Amino acid sequence: MEHVFKHLITVSDEYEVLLSNLFIEEGKIRIGELDFILREHKTNKPIHVELAYKFYIINPEISEPIYRLMGPNKRDMFFTKLDKLKEKQLPLLYHNSLLSHWDDHDINLLEIEQKCCFKAQLFEPYEKKTSIRPLNTACISGNWIRFDDFNTKEFSASQYYIPKKLEWVIAPHRKVHWISHFETLMEVNLRMVKENSPMLWVKRPSGVMEKFFVVWW
Repeated sequence: MEHVFKHLITVSDEYEVLLSNLFIEEGKIRIGELDFILREHKTNKPIHVELAYKFYIINPEISEPIYRLMGPNKRDMFFTKLDKLKEKQLPLLYHNSLLSHWDDHDINLLEIEQKCCFKAQLFEPYEKKTSIRPLNTACISGNWIRFDDFNTKEFSASQYYIPKKLEWVIAPHRKVHWISHFETLMEVNLRMVKENSPMLWVKRPSGVMEKFFVVWW
């Protein structure tokens, strides 16, 4: 996603990329990295941008929307990512090892504005609408379901594809090798044993295509 972001900024008339993937080191130890330093043409202002792109399921059992978003394997939480960005990532801008970069590009460190570009695809419980306000509802991209619910006749007539993680970001399309529900169950069951929640693309008999996660927990 950093490559996509960098390309979009490069072809933009509003910004230019001054620096990207700045490593921060103390001696021989790398302690972090800054994603992008941009310059806004209209204001000539330097901007530090941290980019995040996540896939979260929405857990309606939790009351506060900001705490409902979690990774499909329950090992990643939206609110902890926000805390990490605020408390650990953004302060790295002021690390002494970066001073030479500011001098080389004629950047006043005190003028740098910090922003986060946080993109996500969100997945609702199957056949259950949930509220995520004040978060962006346009991020909702599909559903999630537990294995026992997926192992029912309701899903037996559809065809499936298990995308690689690099394919998670794109919309389902027809030019893949679709397999039956039975074949998919066998593969998904192996993932369940390993406590891994796969994403599936589903092609309904009507031709409608969707994507959802089957969670192991």
